[in-house]
Amino acid sequence: MLHYAYMTAKHYHVFETAYGWMGLAGSQAGISRLILPQPSANDVLTLLGVTKEHLDEDAFGDLPQRLQRYLDGESAEFPDKLDFHGATEFRIKVWRATQAIPSGQSKSYGWIADRIGRPNAARAVGQALGANPIPIIIPCHRVIAGDGGLGGVGGGIQMKKTLLRIEKPNEL
Repeated sequence: MLHYAYMTAKHYHVFETAYGWMGLAGSQAGISRLILPQPSANDVLTLLGVTKEHLDEDAFGDLPQRLQRYLDGESAEFPDKLDFHGATEFRIKVWRATQAIPSGQSKSYGWIADRIGRPNAARAVGQALGANPIPIIIPCHRVIAGDGGLGGVGGGIQMKKTLLRIEKPNEL
């Protein structure tokens, strides 16, 4: 029983960026959730479902700094381990394929569907990306509709535009 409790132990961190407050949750297996910028630290704590007493500034190494560099328009890599506990195999395939899209590029939902061997599943790909718990690291903002429309994103269309503008400042 102690082994199970250790493996499911959660770590949380909340930090401020130029766009607002962000949050991270993770386990021994890796990052399980990233909260996109919010107006206040309390908003992030509410979304994470924790209080300040649960926070651990050291739990995620330099990831908060790398996220800030990314939001500042600098190059940042995210090779971090991810915890997909509870996700379906389909979602994991979609999220992994999405991670392969380079910064500054966009691909369609259909492209992801083709890449995972499910060419008729573009709509299901959109649903999987809508459930993405780790935006930016799993860059669902880089996936657009086949007709060139932006489609949706968990943080809202304005956040998707912001993230795309950060990566391609002269195009949006």
